[in-house]
Amino acid sequence: MVDYSTISKVSIAPMMDWTDRHCRYFMRLLSPSAFLYTEMVTAAAIHHGDADRFLRFNDEEHPLALQLGGSNPDWMASATAKANEYGYDEININVGCPSDKVQSGQFGACLMATPDVVAECYQAMLRETDIPITVKTRIGIDDQDSYEFLTTFVERLVDAGCKKFVVHARIAMLDGLSPKDNRSIPPLNYNRVYRLKHDFPDLEVVINGGLADLAQVDEVLQHVDGAMIGRQAYHQPYFLAELEHHFNPHRTLPDRGDIVEQMLPYVESVLAGGEPLGRVTRHMLGLYAGQPGARAWRRYLSQNSYLDGAGSEVLLGAVASMPVAA
Repeated sequence: MVDYSTISKVSIAPMMDWTDRHCRYFMRLLSPSAFLYTEMVTAAAIHHGDADRFLRFNDEEHPLALQLGGSNPDWMASATAKANEYGYDEININVGCPSDKVQSGQFGACLMATPDVVAECYQAMLRETDIPITVKTRIGIDDQDSYEFLTTFVERLVDAGCKKFVVHARIAMLDGLSPKDNRSIPPLNYNRVYRLKHDFPDLEVVINGGLADLAQVDEVLQHVDGAMIGRQAYHQPYFLAELEHHFNPHRTLPDRGDIVEQMLPYVESVLAGGEPLGRVTRHMLGLYAGQPGARAWRRYLSQNSYLDGAGSEVLLGAVASMPVAA
């Protein structure tokens, strides 16, 4: 088991279609201590399908949490039992995703309205593992936009045994807004999350939503236990290295070119396994964001990563294509 006292206060959000194992390996090079989360995997997929396809990861990714989506206690327990064999550091229940597809499967943010269902899943999972089980949720849904609604949900899960909540500080609009719009249109309400931590001091509360610079992260950590970074970590991944240096000053900021060099052996292993180069390089497009030559880097990767026979030399070519060394 991981010693939680040594884990960074920074975590990287589970992001569908983004935080796969290739993305997480890349992010780990930028931040040795950030807590990484998988993209959401449905309990049904693990229960009925090829569990290894969904659960395998690189040892370098630790500390790592698996995020599960589901509302069937038996399937959630089955998925937990299988995940337990892989050595994850945490299993997280998704009660935050607002997409129509997730709602039709009766999980995600809509489950905030049925805390007893989530509690039943939680307790079924708890019987299958000693790995910490946590919950990621919103501050409310639709017209259920009150602190009382949030605390009713949290209290039921605390009664079930939950000790850690990751809270996206927006309500989820389940009808009328796309998942993309749900990440930006409902206004952020950090104060509600701060109040939750104040009123439940024994809980570990991690805040998520809109965190994009060091000052913001410092500010929220005055009130809660952790900060979860989402889109900023993907679109400008070097931000992770800056956060690492900020909280661990003894770690020097890595050179971006060195990160590329460190990715080469991993890329070769992925290619040897039969996967195309683009599955890795698509996560690296933002490495030079804001730097001279960033556009040339992105263009070269985009134009060459998907060609037949593309290999790790494409990464070196992308660096060489940049008109100004970054």
